[in-house]
Amino acid sequence: MKVAIITGGSKGIGLGIAKTFVDAGYKVIVGSRNFIDLKKILGENVFFVKSDVRFEESHHNLVAIAIEKYGRLDVYINNAGYSLWKPISEIDDNFLGNLLDTNLKSAFWGCKAAASVMNENGNIINVSSLAGKRGSSNNSAYVASKFGMNGLTQSLAKELGPRNIRVNAVCPVLIETDGLNEALAMDYSPGSEDPSLFIKNFAKTNSALLRMPSASEVGEMCLFLASSKSSAITGQCINVDCGVLPQ
Repeated sequence: MKVAIITGGSKGIGLGIAKTFVDAGYKVIVGSRNFIDLKKILGENVFFVKSDVRFEESHHNLVAIAIEKYGRLDVYINNAGYSLWKPISEIDDNFLGNLLDTNLKSAFWGCKAAASVMNENGNIINVSSLAGKRGSSNNSAYVASKFGMNGLTQSLAKELGPRNIRVNAVCPVLIETDGLNEALAMDYSPGSEDPSLFIKNFAKTNSALLRMPSASEVGEMCLFLASSKSSAITGQCINVDCGVLPQ
């Protein structure tokens, strides 16, 4: 039996990751602010915990539940986050604080909580973004949060490596979820007129495979990084982008 915690795992990319791990035989604990009866969707091997990832104690609570229920924690996936475009002239302290708390500080707290209980062969996976590798207009806050997540990943790989805890990140490109469509429909986003059409055109003009990845493909990369098949991989921020940014 292996146990994984996934923050923000009740919808979008996080739900795709959760399904992948449940299908692979993991016991999965999902932390999210909004309750969804995941057992109806994913079966009996998923357990929902109401959590606000902006606060450190929420992550320690998730870890404590994993230890209490299953006696172990093998994988911690910092997935919770959101995107929202704004030009620098429109960014205020409230907007920046909430975005960084949700996207970046939450990953710090998740890593800290996971590292406090993980034994050797533990894995921490941060769901970053292609925005963590290149900037884009009207997107400085989100980009900064994801560059920070990639830096956190690389630093903790060195720090936790002597304990044989591996830390990696996955960097998806645009994946059409309800959350992304809502963000793209707002002012200042590059797809405000028609989010779905924007994503389709982006795929045609930017992707080597002429398509965007799916949430399940992100989940499969996470599952690989959590497995012994990737035992020599740590500190990496791996693109899941259908060739949008070859590296």
